[in-house]
Amino acid sequence: MNRRLQEEIKQTRPFASLEQEAFLNLGRTWAVLDHGMAEALRPHGITPTQYNALRILRGAGSDGLCRNEVIERLIARVPDATRLLSRLEAAGLIVRGRGKTDRRLVTHRITEAGLRLLSELDDVVMAQHRAQFAALDESRLRTLIELLGEVRESAESATGPASPRRRG
Repeated sequence: MNRRLQEEIKQTRPFASLEQEAFLNLGRTWAVLDHGMAEALRPHGITPTQYNALRILRGAGSDGLCRNEVIERLIARVPDATRLLSRLEAAGLIVRGRGKTDRRLVTHRITEAGLRLLSELDDVVMAQHRAQFAALDESRLRTLIELLGEVRESAESATGPASPRRRG
């Protein structure tokens, strides 16, 4: 049995199950990857979640997206997406505008400043990803991607898709 996670978290007893060990391994791995990405983005003044939102809006093009569409596409769910988008707007990286036909609809679009920032970050992020996954060759990366997809599918069929809104 690989005791690496047990050593990292200083756990002295065995895990209750392989599923628990896998779950904790995923959580620990995400924490390490996310911290590395946060450190890579810090000099540019944004967080990984802000970077994710900017990438989503870049992909949406000039049409932009409403808040809920941004929330649905985020990798990690955030409790206050309105505040996330407000911070990006205050930084001049996105703009909000009301719909012409339906004034209730607020659309978010990336600005030229946001596009420039993402352009600067494309190589930074790619280098970070390459460094983080350097231990895996292409075949093992593809296997990892496939396995993670299967786990997500199984988890979502058991509990439903991750909700963009807070439960409870």
